[in-house]
Amino acid sequence: MTNHLLPDSEFQKRWQKTQQLVREKGLDVLIVHSNEADFANVRYLSDYWPIFETAGVIVPARGEPALIIGPESETYARDRSRIRKIYKVVAYRESAEPEYPGVPVDTFASIFSEMFPGQKPKKIGLAGYQIFPLPVFNEIQKAAPEAEIIKSDEIIFNQRKIKSAAEMGMLKEAFRISEKALEKALAEIRPDMTELQLVGIIQKELYAHGAEYEGHPTYVLAGRNSNHAIGRPGYEKLGRNRLIQFNVGARFGGYSSSVGCPVCIGKMSGEMRRLVEAGLELHFKTREWMKAGVVAKEVVQKFFDHAEKMGVRENALYGPCHGLGMMEVEQPWMESHSDYLLEENMTFQIDTFLYNPEFGLRWETGAAVTKGGVEVFSDVIKDVVEL
Repeated sequence: MTNHLLPDSEFQKRWQKTQQLVREKGLDVLIVHSNEADFANVRYLSDYWPIFETAGVIVPARGEPALIIGPESETYARDRSRIRKIYKVVAYRESAEPEYPGVPVDTFASIFSEMFPGQKPKKIGLAGYQIFPLPVFNEIQKAAPEAEIIKSDEIIFNQRKIKSAAEMGMLKEAFRISEKALEKALAEIRPDMTELQLVGIIQKELYAHGAEYEGHPTYVLAGRNSNHAIGRPGYEKLGRNRLIQFNVGARFGGYSSSVGCPVCIGKMSGEMRRLVEAGLELHFKTREWMKAGVVAKEVVQKFFDHAEKMGVRENALYGPCHGLGMMEVEQPWMESHSDYLLEENMTFQIDTFLYNPEFGLRWETGAAVTKGGVEVFSDVIKDVVEL
């Protein structure tokens, strides 16, 4: 029970709201899916985080929700889950496909029979649609062949985008831990280190200060590797007078963070410094443009207009922000067609990424939307970093 950082009442509110939305959408049941990497939807409803296996939460329009797991995880799930009703289903097993002869398991047919005595669900919503596995989907269709299956991610996403006070507390602690790891890395960085050696220092510090995991794979990307918008560190030496893309993220209580800044051991070249300074200006301008009531695409337009003015529009791969919460990248995105309003207690990563063929850079921190602007979760980004 020591893993339980959020109160039970937080989950009870989520179940009630989810059932309300299931009924409003005209569904008989919602089936939510997660895996070890993209754990958020299932953990949001249950606090359960699968390992090796996948997991689901089934929420009927009326009645209690249930957690669905693979055959190996029962003792772990019973200790971890806030949902007391648990089913074991072979379709949720690990990818090596053990068969578990002699292990009693449930099926969607038996689950539906228990949840809907004497009938079968006619409308089934799926959340986690982008990662929904074919074996689970096939089992659902086999158990309810006449049912209409409807993509229903918005039922969960629309709840997750507005954070409660308890969730804000988890995020703030995740950012505090990230800052500690970033400070340690900057104190110990050396040009003869490899990217992975510095990652090792960062990971040690994350766990030492209370992280339950990395919020994302740590970015230490040196030289040409720094122009990867998404990348993994390797055995490249950090070196001198090279740009290092540096992003550190802790996960705490199921909530993820990321703090990033470009770093150079030695002096930056003229073009390097120009692009780094342009990214920093765009990053701070983005903070100024955000507040409750603003249409998201207006922030994006101002971002690209300002980038054009500074002569770096062609160096910007994407817009200025993406959603933040249980995942370091989650809905909603801020893109040129994003016509939703920013609301108080929506949380974003202000993610300013610029690149050219030789190097790239990212200034990044998290922020919560307020009535008059944003509350920034980390204040370590201040100026160009030359060591």
